[in-house]
Amino acid sequence: MKNLVILLAIAIQLTACNSKKKEEEIVKTETDTTAVKTEKTAVANVLVYEGLLPCADCSGIQTVLKIDLGNGTMEDQKFELSSIYKGKSPEKEFVEKGNFNTERGLESDPNGTTFILNWDKPAEKQIYYGYFSSDTKKIYMLDRSKKIIKSKLNYSLDLKK
Repeated sequence: MKNLVILLAIAIQLTACNSKKKEEEIVKTETDTTAVKTEKTAVANVLVYEGLLPCADCSGIQTVLKIDLGNGTMEDQKFELSSIYKGKSPEKEFVEKGNFNTERGLESDPNGTTFILNWDKPAEKQIYYGYFSSDTKKIYMLDRSKKIIKSKLNYSLDLKK
């Protein structure tokens, strides 16, 4: 009888351990799924524009502008601007990273968006890009007055798909 009680106690403990292990597996699977969903969401919040901007002493500046919208707060809004001067020997890549802010409106479009790169730095270090609300797939380099650069040359970047 005493042996039966001991066997029964051991069986109950083994059963309890197995159910706890299954619970941990379920929690781990849910956590992994959440991590994947979070990663997909983070990728969805990054806009990537690229193109070839004019250059005075080279064949063009291959430019990639990554805008990370973060979670919508100013602290999380980051950018990365990569520039490669084509036709120069050796070709060097310049990468600038920092914070950005947005302003509503671009020229005559009150619903357009202006991006102020390095908004937290002095005005001479700030860079401006913007797009019209009717075409968010093309972003324009802006002058110091936050106006589109009027030129026969192409000062725009296209949204990468």
